[in-house]
Amino acid sequence: MNERVLVTGISGYIGQHCAAELLKQGFQVVGTVRSLSKADATRTAIGAVAPVDNLSFVEADLLAEAGWDKAMQGCTFVVHVASPFVLAEPKNEEVLIAPAVEGTNRVINAALRAGIQRLVLTSSTLSMVAGRPSGRYGTDAWSDLNADIGAYAKSKTLAEQSAWAQVAKSNLELVVINPGAVYGPSLGAEVDGQSVAFIKDLIRGKVPMIPNVAMGMVDVRDVARLHAAALTTASAAGQRFIAATSEPIRMSHVAEVLRNAGYKKVPSRKAPNAAIRLMSLVDREAKGMLPLLSLAHSFDNYATFDVLKWVPTPIEVSLREMAASL
Repeated sequence: MNERVLVTGISGYIGQHCAAELLKQGFQVVGTVRSLSKADATRTAIGAVAPVDNLSFVEADLLAEAGWDKAMQGCTFVVHVASPFVLAEPKNEEVLIAPAVEGTNRVINAALRAGIQRLVLTSSTLSMVAGRPSGRYGTDAWSDLNADIGAYAKSKTLAEQSAWAQVAKSNLELVVINPGAVYGPSLGAEVDGQSVAFIKDLIRGKVPMIPNVAMGMVDVRDVARLHAAALTTASAAGQRFIAATSEPIRMSHVAEVLRNAGYKKVPSRKAPNAAIRLMSLVDREAKGMLPLLSLAHSFDNYATFDVLKWVPTPIEVSLREMAASL
């Protein structure tokens, strides 16, 4: 296999794992970075788990036109992982929304100009269930943009909806992977995921109490394998795939797994919802949790098993290996 794949956001947590999986499967990988100064550290991180002879880098920014046509040259596929991330709720939601939506549009337009065969987009279950009540949701679900769902969920929802609208009348095949909360080992180089930052704070004793939050979860290596499968499975075209446990896992279980693994600074005390709401008045990180408090969304992920042949990694393994990597 010598097909060339462009991976956007390759220096990030999920991007590094996606690139590693594609390299292991024999693809040539071109990764976009905002600055080529990130290339060496990213190559080293990926090289710890995959061969990097067929890995190269190109400079391209989601908010600028420069570099994207060059990045697509010779590529058959695109894996669009790049998306802005902040741990705390930003004062101005456009900090997240503009690069997510404009960036996705820019990447798809470049893919259309380059005659790319298939694009796999990394979205989120937060584009499906944010602002929705507890219950079971499938791939036809969309978040409620009229609810106060927070900037990150809004950015992922708008970016994915824009992607589907853009490719509707084109020959570009779109496949979307919708991960839940992503755990598993960090390869290093750059900590840019909400879950990475949260687990890092948790094991270092920087989280005083555990919020009453439950989410579908997934191992980062599973996410990478699903992206690779989405590229090569013909019947995946035009579909969304939920990459998350069918039943939500409570943050209290996450904390318990880590305490049992020897991380003694992880708290056992649960935070009352009222405390999180009070903290949210002054703490933007707490404010970011408000849309998830006391909710439990479960997922119909049958298609992910059936079409992409997903074999999930136990989340307890993901958590222990993530903590060890940090």
